[in-house]
Amino acid sequence: MKFRILIEQDEDGVFVANCPTLPGCWSQGGTRDEALANIQDAMRGYLESLAKSGDPIPLPITEEVVDIPFGKAI
Repeated sequence: MKFRILIEQDEDGVFVANCPTLPGCWSQGGTRDEALANIQDAMRGYLESLAKSGDPIPLPITEEVVDIPFGKAI
């Protein structure tokens, strides 16, 4: 399954990752790659927990990318 994740660097330089489709599924890392690996591990655990308890697995969020003209290009 494919899920969208968000990775942002906080004010202390730590990379914080979350998966909006899986509420409360957050992780972090000292580098972007570490945060990515950690959130994938957290997501795996989250999905395994849902399956074990018989809860439904949320459908992945779909998104579109739009180009918004802004500034002098308008």
